[in-house]
Amino acid sequence: MSPHPQILAFDVFGTVVDWHGSIVRELAALAPAVDGPAFARAWRAGYQPAMQRVRSGERGWVALDTLHREILDGLLPRFGLQGLDEAARVQLNGVWHRLDPWPEVRAGLLRLRAGHTLCTLSNGNLGLLIDLARHGELPWHGVLSAEVFRAYKPDPRTYRGVAELFGLPPQAVMLVAAHEDDLAAARACGLQTAYIERPHEFGADAPKPVQGSPEDTLHARDLLQLADLLGA
Repeated sequence: MSPHPQILAFDVFGTVVDWHGSIVRELAALAPAVDGPAFARAWRAGYQPAMQRVRSGERGWVALDTLHREILDGLLPRFGLQGLDEAARVQLNGVWHRLDPWPEVRAGLLRLRAGHTLCTLSNGNLGLLIDLARHGELPWHGVLSAEVFRAYKPDPRTYRGVAELFGLPPQAVMLVAAHEDDLAAARACGLQTAYIERPHEFGADAPKPVQGSPEDTLHARDLLQLADLLGA
C-alpha cells in the first residue's frame, strides 16, 4: 500500500481552472461574432507544439506567457481578428491569468489543505499562476512552475523536482491531474497519482472521454470526491 501523500501537486489548466469556458466568455465581450469555442480550442491546440520546441532544444527557455502570445498572434488572422491593436492583444493574452476555477475547486482545496501541503505543478509561469491564485482565491501553500525547473512537463525534472524541493522521496508526492499523459509521466518518476474527471475541459459541445485509471491511481469525479478518498 502506498504511503499517505504529504504533498499534493496540482496540474492547473483543465484540472483546477476552466480555460475553455473562461476564454469563450472573454472573447464574447471582445468579438461576439467570433466562434469562441473554436477559438479557445485552437489557441490551446498550439500549446504542446510550442512547448515541444523548447523541450527539444530547438529554442531556449521561454515562459508560457510568451508562447501563448506567439500562438495568439498566429491565430488571429484565421478568425478575422488581425486588426486587433497591441493593447487589445495584450489584454486578450492576459486571459490566461484570469481563468476561473471549476465550481468545486476552492471548497475541495480547503478540505485537502488541512491534511496535506498543496502546491501547483504547472507549465504556467510563476506570475501567471500567482495571478490565477489571486483571481480564484485558491488556497495553495506554494506555487511551483515549470519555470522553476526550466523544463516543461513531462520532463522528469519537473516531477522529481517537487520532491527534491520539499526534501522528500517521490512517493510522498501525489500529482493531481485531469490528463493521463501527465499522470503517466509522474508515475514513471515514482510519484503517486490522482486522476480528476473534467469531461467539459474542451467545452460542453466537445466532451472528452473519461479515462480509466490504473489500480495505483486514485480516480475522482472532482476535488471534493478526492478529499473524501483521502479522508480529508
